Amino acid sequence: MDLAHSQERPLDGAAARGREAAGAFPFVSIVMPCLNEKETVEVCVRKALGWLKESGTAGEVLVVDNGSSDGSPELAAAAGARVVHETTRGYGAALRRGFAEARGEWLVMGDCDDTYDFSQLTPLMQPLAEGYDMSVGNRFAGGIAPGAMTWSHRYIGTPAISFMLKLFTGLKVGDSQCGLRAFTRETLERLDLRTDGMELASEMILKSARRGLRVADIPVPYGERLGEAKLNTIRDGWRHLRFLLLASPNYLFTLPGIFLTLLGVLTLALALPADGIEIGDRNWQPIFAGGIFLVVGVNALLLGFASRLFTTARGITNEDASLRFYHRYLGFETFVAGGVLLVIAGTMLDILLAFVEFGGVNTLELAAIAQALIIVGVNVGLVGALASLLEDR
Repeated sequence: MDLAHSQERPLDGAAARGREAAGAFPFVSIVMPCLNEKETVEVCVRKALGWLKESGTAGEVLVVDNGSSDGSPELAAAAGARVVHETTRGYGAALRRGFAEARGEWLVMGDCDDTYDFSQLTPLMQPLAEGYDMSVGNRFAGGIAPGAMTWSHRYIGTPAISFMLKLFTGLKVGDSQCGLRAFTRETLERLDLRTDGMELASEMILKSARRGLRVADIPVPYGERLGEAKLNTIRDGWRHLRFLLLASPNYLFTLPGIFLTLLGVLTLALALPADGIEIGDRNWQPIFAGGIFLVVGVNALLLGFASRLFTTARGITNEDASLRFYHRYLGFETFVAGGVLLVIAGTMLDILLAFVEFGGVNTLELAAIAQALIIVGVNVGLVGALASLLEDR
């Protein structure tokens, strides 16, 4: 997923205004994305309608067709669903269209491949009545039918993504990729979902944690699907991973940047003596290693800063202390001034080396320091310009 591109297409609320104009607000909207599910869509719609009737809940079943060519929309409509169409391909795009079109104050999302039992939604809905903001199904706790999930998804993919979400957010969700979920209209508005692909599942969990929402973990059974699977293990797994990393700049940029910057400073300090560093019977003179570590580390820190600006502006992360300090005391001019000073310092050191003898000091290492200062200075100025552009968008 291209994070920047996905942020450009939030639904504009026109469908929500249509909801208000309609004047009808069923209590629960059950939203099902659909792409060529003729074998199962009727069964899923009838199960969902049956649950609404048996539980005495006012509601609707909304099927979002995402370009089916097998007659699925017609079958869904014949079974009693309201059908809408989304031309942008993708799991997230279809669900976001469905959420915008839905009339309920509570919403349920689930795949219409009959892997989830829509006739047993009460346990999923109960936490909302108890004040939770969202319920997420847990297939591992509810039972996975033989053949319903590949071993790579069951033992590698889903646990790995769930672990990363827990690491990045602290939210404990047993099955972060379960597609059966329930949440309130207010929760939907606070999440401000933007992604178009399968990574929408991770976006919901990540934003729920960062907005302090209460999320319930509910065991749900998971059956074997009929028809062709739409999930592409490598492509969709990479989209999840890329979204999580880009949405967590501290882990992708800031922490590695701090480590490399400190390593660079330490290496430069150790390499300054002209006699180098004795390692066993060898003499190591890391002439350029320290400068490289320093430049890469500072660049990572600068990218982390720019990424936090980007993700905060788009509601993915919350503004932290560094951004508050930047907005209050710094700006484009400060970055440019700092960059110019670093370039001047590096240039002056380089010139000084041509005229002054530094006894006992590795002059090549001093040249590497001068070079690092110049490169870092230029990059500081460029990131200042980038930050200004991100703020203006």
